[in-house]
Amino acid sequence: MIEQDLRDKLIATPEMILEDRDLMKALIAANERAMGANVIDLRGIAMERLEGRLDRLEDTHRSVIAAAYENLAGTNLIHRAILQMLDPLGFEEFLLNLSIEVAQTLRVDCIRLVLETAQRDADPALGRLGEVLHVAEPGFVADYVAGGRNVPLRPVTLRRTLPDTVLYGEASPGMASEALMRLDFGRGRLPGMLAMGSADADHFKPTQGTDLLAFFAGVFERTMRRWLS
Repeated sequence: MIEQDLRDKLIATPEMILEDRDLMKALIAANERAMGANVIDLRGIAMERLEGRLDRLEDTHRSVIAAAYENLAGTNLIHRAILQMLDPLGFEEFLLNLSIEVAQTLRVDCIRLVLETAQRDADPALGRLGEVLHVAEPGFVADYVAGGRNVPLRPVTLRRTLPDTVLYGEASPGMASEALMRLDFGRGRLPGMLAMGSADADHFKPTQGTDLLAFFAGVFERTMRRWLS
């Protein structure tokens, strides 16, 4: 027998039982045993199906919430990186800051700016920029992004790094994935590319969204146009 105090409490607040999933399952199972094996209680079957749908719905909600938090965190990182990118007042400082502070904020191991040029003589001033600036021949950006394949070029490409890449200088052997952002510097200028490399093979994957990186590349592109002019 149930103690009178507990019985009175359950009668006064029956939702305590209704909201307890395990207790409800135990009561339904006991009811089925009492009815015998020849009677099928459709209520128990319906409840099991509803529980399955509820579990799937909860999993979906958790996935959506996790994706929303991840997207918000990524947006905050991009905003911080853009503010850091706009701080320097000189071009050399702008590029060096890109490879240090901006790279740390975006949690990547290497950032390289690729500029195509038809000039064959190296400018001595470029030596002061270290490896952050990679000067290449015309057509390099399209060839590198395509990776030797006949595919349409997207504004942002996420992938594993090419086995024979030398884009990241001495750090190239350690780069496992990369984000490639094509840059348009305006009419009459050769294209460029901003490359981010990571030692983590899963840091940049083709299945990831590229909206935030496209926004970052758009800001960088417009900033570079002012420096080039």
